[in-house]
Amino acid sequence: MARKKQVGRRVEGWKAKKWYRVFVPDAFGKVEIGDTISADPANMVGRVMTATLGEVVQDYSKSHIKMKFKINNVAGDAAYTEFVGHEVTRDYLRSMVKRRASRIDTVHPIVSKDGKLLRVTVVCLTLSRAEQSQVHAVRQAISQALAAKAAENDFETLVKDIVSGDMARDVFKVAKEIYPIRRVEITKSKLEQIATV
Repeated sequence: MARKKQVGRRVEGWKAKKWYRVFVPDAFGKVEIGDTISADPANMVGRVMTATLGEVVQDYSKSHIKMKFKINNVAGDAAYTEFVGHEVTRDYLRSMVKRRASRIDTVHPIVSKDGKLLRVTVVCLTLSRAEQSQVHAVRQAISQALAAKAAENDFETLVKDIVSGDMARDVFKVAKEIYPIRRVEITKSKLEQIATV
């Protein structure tokens, strides 16, 4: 008997839950990326949803970019999100690396014009093996270029530039002045906190 009551309660709990449609931020066109279920909308705030950039922009050549969005607002049956990070797949990263060349990995904290702190990982691939002094000079140039670009743009614009590859192209132009570079890729980003400016 006790078992039947327990099953009944579980069914009631399931019925009390409701489906919510999840949307990406305005910067990415407020596209619906799926749905999630909850008995209480307040419990959904802070939940992180993932989608590929290919799904968001309907361009499946960009499916190697994984995006993370955190739910920050629920209205009716819709859940709205903010961008909290991205990462390229390991397979894609492996395919970029060539022999007899240097791979320069750097992690940079950058602050947007509106005071949001992002930690970005940049992979720079050279045409030939670089010496330590050249690696150091390239890292420094990348760091300065990222900081300058971040200071000029608000968070929304910055994120769009990072994910679209525009920022990597700008950094490439600066880095190739220091040493022959084949490619620059921002392989990861993570929203750390709202910085004080």
